[in-house]
Amino acid sequence: MLNLRDLEFLTALARRKHFARAAEDCGVSQPAFSMRLRKIEDNLSVALVKRGNRFQGFTAEGEALLRRAYKIMDDLKSIEQDIRSAQGDIAGSLAIGAIPTAVVYAVKAIKALQSRHPNLAVTLHTATALGVQHGVDTGQFDAGFIYSDALSNTLHCIDPLYQERYLLLAHEDLLKATSDTVTWAEAATIPLCLLAPGMQNRQIIDKVFRDQGLSPKVTVESSGFFASVALAREGAHATIVPEHLGGTFARMTSLTARALVAPELDMAVCLMTRARELGAPAVDALRACCGEIQ
Repeated sequence: MLNLRDLEFLTALARRKHFARAAEDCGVSQPAFSMRLRKIEDNLSVALVKRGNRFQGFTAEGEALLRRAYKIMDDLKSIEQDIRSAQGDIAGSLAIGAIPTAVVYAVKAIKALQSRHPNLAVTLHTATALGVQHGVDTGQFDAGFIYSDALSNTLHCIDPLYQERYLLLAHEDLLKATSDTVTWAEAATIPLCLLAPGMQNRQIIDKVFRDQGLSPKVTVESSGFFASVALAREGAHATIVPEHLGGTFARMTSLTARALVAPELDMAVCLMTRARELGAPAVDALRACCGEIQ
C-alpha cells in the first residue's frame, strides 16, 4: 500500500527531474531513493518512471499517480492549516513563485500577509512564467504571480491582479522628449540594454517594436533587471522595465522614468493557484491581501 513518504519521493522526482537531487531533497542516498521507487513500482505492478542514463520522465501511469499525489499532498497541507487557523492564527509555510516583473507586487502582498499572520513563514522564488506554472503544478509553489495569457489550464484558479505597463528608465540628458511620456518610436532611437531574448519580458518588448515596424538599438543584453538598470545609470543606455519595478528603481537611482506610449502596452498579471476541493487558509489569506493592494 502506498504511503505519504512514497508520494513525497514521486513528487520530489517530478520537481527536480533528477534522481540525485530528488534523493537529496528527501534526505536519502540516490541508491536508497532508486530502491524505494522500484519497490513502489513492484507493489503496483506497473512502471512509473522512464529510465535511462538519466531521468527521462514518467510513464502514463506515473503521470496519473502524480496528479493524485499532488492533490493528496495539497489537501493534507490544507487540513493542517485549517486546524491551526481554527485556533485563531494561520501558521506553517507558504511558497510563492513570481515572474521577475511581479516581484515588487509580490513583496507588497507578503508584507501585508505577514502583518496579519506573523507566524506564517513565506518563501519567495523568482522564475520564468513556465517555471512558475510548473512550480504550482508540481506543488513546489503554493501560489504564483504570472502573466494571465501564459495560462490555459482549467486546473488553475486565476485571480486578476493588475495591468502591467512599461517605463523607459534613462538619464535625463539621454531623453529628448520634454513630456512625461516617451513613444516606442522614440525609445527605438536610444541605445538600449534589455533582458536576454529568451526571457518573456524581452519577447513582449520585441513584439511591440516589431508590430510598430521599429528596429530598436539594443546594444547590451542582460540576464536581469538590476544589471540593465545599473548600466542605464552609467548614462549611455536606457532600459525598459515594468511600472511596478520602474518606480522602485527610479527612487533608488538618479534615473528618470517616462511612461511608454503609442502604443500603451498592458499585460495582465494574475495570482495563479491550483484548483482545490479543500480551501487552503494561507493561500486564501494571500488572495485577500492581493485584493487590497493598490
